[in-house]
Amino acid sequence: MTAKTLMIQGTSSGAGKTTLVTALCRIFSDAGYKVAPFKSQNMSSYSYVGKEFEISRAQAIQAIAARTKIMPIMNPILLKPLGNYKSEIFVNGVFYGKMHARDYYKKFALSKGLEESKNALDKLLKTNDIVILEGAGSPSEINLQRYDIANMRMAEYCKSPVILITDIDKGGSFASIVGTLSLLDKKYQKLVKGFVINKFRGDVAILYPSYSILRKKTLKPVIGTIPLIEFDIPDEDSLHANPKQVSWTKKFL
Repeated sequence: MTAKTLMIQGTSSGAGKTTLVTALCRIFSDAGYKVAPFKSQNMSSYSYVGKEFEISRAQAIQAIAARTKIMPIMNPILLKPLGNYKSEIFVNGVFYGKMHARDYYKKFALSKGLEESKNALDKLLKTNDIVILEGAGSPSEINLQRYDIANMRMAEYCKSPVILITDIDKGGSFASIVGTLSLLDKKYQKLVKGFVINKFRGDVAILYPSYSILRKKTLKPVIGTIPLIEFDIPDEDSLHANPKQVSWTKKFL
């Protein structure tokens, strides 16, 4: 039987997608489900190097949270930035080559990249009860939407409901939610089922009037609010200057 799916997308990079997916993997695992993480395309300088493959460190950690084997199909496309708009490309954990961003978008993303991503997701769907998908950046980057294989294309492919998460600690969260939704095609807007407010400081009751206004404007609810908490989980990518180092010991695994 095909697995149930849930996709976490964000209003921006650093909104909390990776941490929320990690948490959901552990929650569903604790509930007795066979669960796996998935991110079709990840750009990150920090990777997990297995015996015969290399994928994003974030998906490896999510697999650990899910209590499942770390597999390359959890992150079929990994881009490791080299600078000057060039990246190393890994496909299903294997080095594919170096590519300029222009060539990646025009010659790779919508052909081999999308095909390999769909094939990898299909395999996870056949062998798990639940697959938690993670988006990349924002689904409303209108300069990149045409080539985006990490957000709504994957949600549409597996008919996954989408939860949109935003970082309120940075400010502008409600505008980011409304703006993100308004820039999506209507068929994609329908996939978004609600919002999560992340990294909130203070009394959540202060936000309730805003939730009502947000629902009137979007016709979608705020599903939950997550307080600002210090996590001992490494940052996903180079968005942060001083990422935590990971020692892949038996204790960590």
